[in-house]
Amino acid sequence: MDHSQDIQQLSIDAAAFQAKQDALKDKVIAITGAGDGIGKVAALSCAAHGATVILLGRTIPKLEQVYDEIEAAGYPQAAIFPINLEGAVEKDYNDMADAIHSEFGRLDGLLHNAAQLGPQTPLSNYEIDVWLKLMQVNVNAGFLMTKALMPLLEKADNASVVFTSSSVGRKGRAYWGAYAVSKAAVENMVQVFADEMDGINNVRMNCINPGATRTQMRASAYPSENPATLKTPADIMPSYLYLLSDESVKLNGVSIDAQVKK
Repeated sequence: MDHSQDIQQLSIDAAAFQAKQDALKDKVIAITGAGDGIGKVAALSCAAHGATVILLGRTIPKLEQVYDEIEAAGYPQAAIFPINLEGAVEKDYNDMADAIHSEFGRLDGLLHNAAQLGPQTPLSNYEIDVWLKLMQVNVNAGFLMTKALMPLLEKADNASVVFTSSSVGRKGRAYWGAYAVSKAAVENMVQVFADEMDGINNVRMNCINPGATRTQMRASAYPSENPATLKTPADIMPSYLYLLSDESVKLNGVSIDAQVKK
């Protein structure tokens, strides 16, 4: 698409998207960090709109709880694939791809939602091991997973990969450390992926910045903030459903905001 398109207007349109009940019918969508926060709500929302959701995360009891909620609601049966992004290596992602291939044969959507915040401290004081851990979870894991799952994504008619960005990934701010740098890397990685695949396959890559949302990560970053003043994960789901549905099939290589002032 033309990257000069007004991204603010695109964000407004995505936030106002009203997904049909069957918007994701028969789609297989994998979601990282699916046990809590935005990832959990995204999993439930995708399932509610007809998707078979693959719940990815490291805390099995949380994944099982989401699985049970999907089952109780009568949505398509979900699948659980435990993975620890901090320690996973290439073989783990290849094993994941093999398991998804055996069970489903393809992958229609992939939402990279999981991330770590890290300490808010000057870069000159940043602990090296913490820096490397955040880069592993926030950047390397997304690259390795996407690379391993690409053959499955290419088997889908219109596959959508959505990475999670942040305002500090577009404009760095003091004390946001490795988190800000990692989100800047994510933005650029999506652009590179999208440019390389444009016209080559039916896989599209885009970013979403959830904005200030009522999550545990937000509470950690802003402990004195009143959570009641924030949008809930459910409030911002229209933008996620837009990116994962075929309504955004022509969108590739852009970064939208789930919350934007008109």
